[in-house]
Amino acid sequence: MSDSIKAVIFDLDGTLLDTLRDLSDSGNEVLRAHGMPTHSMNDYRTFIGNGMMSLVQDIFPPEHRPADGEESEAILAEYREAYGRNWKNTTCIFPGMGELLDELRTKGIPIGVLSNKAHDFTLKCVEAFLADWEWDVILGAREGIERKPDPAGAFEAAGLVGCAPSECAYVGDSDVDMFTAVNAGMFPVAVSWGFRDEDELRAAGAEVFLEKPDELLQILG
Repeated sequence: MSDSIKAVIFDLDGTLLDTLRDLSDSGNEVLRAHGMPTHSMNDYRTFIGNGMMSLVQDIFPPEHRPADGEESEAILAEYREAYGRNWKNTTCIFPGMGELLDELRTKGIPIGVLSNKAHDFTLKCVEAFLADWEWDVILGAREGIERKPDPAGAFEAAGLVGCAPSECAYVGDSDVDMFTAVNAGMFPVAVSWGFRDEDELRAAGAEVFLEKPDELLQILG
């Protein structure tokens, strides 16, 4: 396998960056503004991964879930405003990830980001916390492109790094990430330090489960 993997594409939230508190604080701001009960930060682990629209719908109690269309769009706008204030309050790169990225760049292995976070916030987070490394591709959620686990973004990322999907490892922390890798024909690599547990990740198709970032280097050879 190490001979066939020529590029590494990463998820962002829960994989490269610990964004959990800033995401949860923003969601709870919206809930409080609507008189709804808030969630613990740990609860937000299950809300993150499917994009901002899914998050703002899922955090509401089922009987108060915003309806599709204008109501959900209005709540999403509120969430974007809150996250626009909070996105870098506590967010940080996960321990050991910087050293891994250094090694990948030293080895000349193309690296990219593919996230369900809105594209503008994906770019902001990479520029703020991951600017020490040159990225071959950075893709967040955009209009007209299906979100993960649809493979459209993964196919686009592979093309932009100049590799076939089968030559890419996709590294993530959620079932959505593993489904994405499988759907795109990429090698699915799960991480232990993110927002979901090992059983969920393996059930979703993870071939490898990393306890530390540098273990990825052993896979690549």
